[in-house]
Amino acid sequence: MKRITALLLALILAVSALAGCGSGKKPAENGNIKVVATIFPIYDWVRNVAGDDVDINIDLLLDNGVDLHSFQPTAKDIMDISECDVFIYVGGESDKWVDDTLKQANNKDMIVLDLMDILGSNAKEEELKEGMQADEHEHEHEEEPEYDEHVWLSLKNVKIFVDKISEAFEKVDAQHADVFKSNAAAYTDKLNDLDGRYQAAVDSAAVKTLLFGDRFPFRYLTDDYKLDYYAAFVGCSAETEASFETIVFLADKADELGLHNIMQIETSDGSIAKTVRDNTKTKDQEILTLNSMQNITKDAIDKGETYLNIMESNLEVLTKALK
Repeated sequence: MKRITALLLALILAVSALAGCGSGKKPAENGNIKVVATIFPIYDWVRNVAGDDVDINIDLLLDNGVDLHSFQPTAKDIMDISECDVFIYVGGESDKWVDDTLKQANNKDMIVLDLMDILGSNAKEEELKEGMQADEHEHEHEEEPEYDEHVWLSLKNVKIFVDKISEAFEKVDAQHADVFKSNAAAYTDKLNDLDGRYQAAVDSAAVKTLLFGDRFPFRYLTDDYKLDYYAAFVGCSAETEASFETIVFLADKADELGLHNIMQIETSDGSIAKTVRDNTKTKDQEILTLNSMQNITKDAIDKGETYLNIMESNLEVLTKALK
């Protein structure tokens, strides 16, 4: 997908020179943990595990609406990572820049959490389903499998991640280990409750299939609750225009299944979903939006946006889509 550019390498070298050749920053003592998170969901889990009683500095890299798949770090981002106590990132193809950045880290005691690595064999490969348009511009020469990076959209995954975040904080600041464990347990209870409500909504649903006139980053979520789906593109696709064959396939599938809704994600302009609807027999499907949390801004965070709030809203949309 992306490759480290000459500019990025120059930035890394510059940061390395600024950081110097010392022994490296030691883990935080008595609080004051410095954490760098690449995406909003991680940032919000960190806030919840840390709670209000521990001095913690959380830096969110993607806070200006930039999509994970197109992000490139600045010199400041690289410096922040170099000096942090805990660095947490997704670990997919979009994060290839991380490898070179970590090699130059000044804090050799840094704890690094790679979400894809944590999942291990439970990480899912991207799935090219029937009717889905293959990406013409990406991975033409890739021999290794492409994994779905949207691991945060599974509440079951998040329970695992929250536990690992707590363990990392306990190592960095052992004095507050009980606080981290308690906060992680309380947050996991909320995840369990929401997970149960998702399952109940699916169990009582008349429809078990979602149809996306868009990219599809929700495979972890649909697999969790054994839902089927059809979509125009895979979740990490760079394509923005669907072929005639893809549009017709999705429209025919909506007719065949009697679907009353066509889905899209929050970054969509709606054009593909509308075109699919216009090619169905009834042309009256409602277009619903699920939030994949790929471009949450600092402004939204300042206004109180949280991971659980968004997943609650997604549950409302999903419940409607499955009627």
